[in-house]
Amino acid sequence: MSATVGALFRRCPVTGLAVHQQSERLLKVNAVTAIVTFLVGTISAALLALTRWQAVHLLPADWYYRLLTAHGLNMLIFFIIFFEMAILYFAGPILLNCRQPAPKLGWAAFALMAVGALLVDVMVFSGQADVLFTSYVPLKAHPAYYLGIILFAVGALIAVGLFFAALVVARREKTYEGSIPLVAFGGLTAAIIAVITLLHGAAIYIPTFLWSLGLMEVDAQVYRLIFWGLGHSSQQINVAAMVSVWYLLGALTVGSVVINEKISRTAFVLYVLFISMASAHHLLVDPGMGPAWKVWNTSYAMYLAVLASMIHGFTVPAGLELGQRLRGFVKGKFEWLRKAPWGDPGFSGMFLSLVVFGFLGGITGVTAGTEQINIIAHNTLRIPGHFHSTVVGGTALAFMALTYYVIPLIFRKRVAFWPLAKIQPYLFAAGICTLSVGMTFAGIFGVPRRHWDISFSDAPFTFAFPPAVDLLLAVMALGGLLAALASLIYVAVAVVSVFFGETVDLAQLDDTRGIPQGIVKLPAQSHTEEAGEKAHSGGTPGTMILVFVFLAVFILYYFTNWKLLSMIWKIG
Repeated sequence: MSATVGALFRRCPVTGLAVHQQSERLLKVNAVTAIVTFLVGTISAALLALTRWQAVHLLPADWYYRLLTAHGLNMLIFFIIFFEMAILYFAGPILLNCRQPAPKLGWAAFALMAVGALLVDVMVFSGQADVLFTSYVPLKAHPAYYLGIILFAVGALIAVGLFFAALVVARREKTYEGSIPLVAFGGLTAAIIAVITLLHGAAIYIPTFLWSLGLMEVDAQVYRLIFWGLGHSSQQINVAAMVSVWYLLGALTVGSVVINEKISRTAFVLYVLFISMASAHHLLVDPGMGPAWKVWNTSYAMYLAVLASMIHGFTVPAGLELGQRLRGFVKGKFEWLRKAPWGDPGFSGMFLSLVVFGFLGGITGVTAGTEQINIIAHNTLRIPGHFHSTVVGGTALAFMALTYYVIPLIFRKRVAFWPLAKIQPYLFAAGICTLSVGMTFAGIFGVPRRHWDISFSDAPFTFAFPPAVDLLLAVMALGGLLAALASLIYVAVAVVSVFFGETVDLAQLDDTRGIPQGIVKLPAQSHTEEAGEKAHSGGTPGTMILVFVFLAVFILYYFTNWKLLSMIWKIG
């Protein structure tokens, strides 16, 4: 780099990356805004949990649906996508050691996203958009609500475009050698899915905006079809970004090894090709779609997307095991796991994210995506039980874990409230698992999702769920409150660290308080050929056992659901 260009960069003393100042600033502002929207979603979540708990039933009906709308939008859209934009600024210009292309355009993209998110929240909290996350037609919100979503989507599209531009700049200016790193490839996957997702959003929200102004009509079935190209696919941006974070944190925490680059990259490609088709499982109860279309998209196409997650579900823990074995933890099948840095919230959050996403989210998702089972599961609490374990227990927990490394590496601050930060991932994972299990089993009893009052008071008919449902809803609410508490700890740690924390010089680190162990001493990121061959020759026996445990649980849960279905259909 020339002296002029070099002045625009700083060299990270831990990773050795050349960090462009504008990329770093854009990363910071997107990450901070993500946490602000996460706080809004967390407060809404706690109040919703206290309302679905029938013994408490806190909120009146109008505020219940209002906060349900706010919770979905702030958690599933604003928090996740703001954080993903921060990840793209890292996976692009920072990881590839290149300059930030068109930084002014990056700030314009952020401004559009921030204004759009603010406009949506103002409409929701003012009571002019009680339409839930899905905003299904013919439910109608104020036109400003749809305009806010459009502005947010346009800003996100611009930011994604800048990521693509960074890849071109890095290639032309030869700031890296060989293929782009796997984490950047995962970011590229997330960016491609984001384009597909946001174009679906434009295709349906622009007509819906015009409909809200009284300028045209929108067919309800067409809305649902195109919306789920946005609503489901947006969560698959999360999956690609989350898996990229797994690979990144594995390298930073224990020097994880990528088992096979080609296989991992192929799995990312499967996401691009098939993940959008899998959104059809949201339409399995819709009469407007034919059975052949439903079966094709939710069986053959969805299973190819599931295959991608199962590949990563093996390669990530196997890479962790190999990394640990290269560090000397070779006794038995699980010393590598016992001696892992469980006191590092970056590692514990990443590993818990992997487990919760796979065991709770993956197994329940594939099962509920089966057409016959979906018929009895779709409009019950089983569905929120599934996606809380994927988007929250998986993606959000992975992003939390990454935050504990972003604070010292990017913001150059010590992590505040370090003892609390170390236990926060465990509290959050425990809360989400409890919430998800309570929801899932309540859903098996037929408890509907989204309903304010399952006693159906003032209805022309009477219905009472068995007493076990009250216990399960209490379990769900207590899990939700524990997860909300852990979320507030996360927000407090992040805010205090970033705005009031102690600045730290990582080049001269004499005091390691509030610094993750992977930053104190970065594990070796490359190994001698001899060491690599020795590690590979021993295989990954611990991971293989975990994989077979996963498959056994998967088979058991899947069989149980078909057994329940046969009982309902009076078969056998």
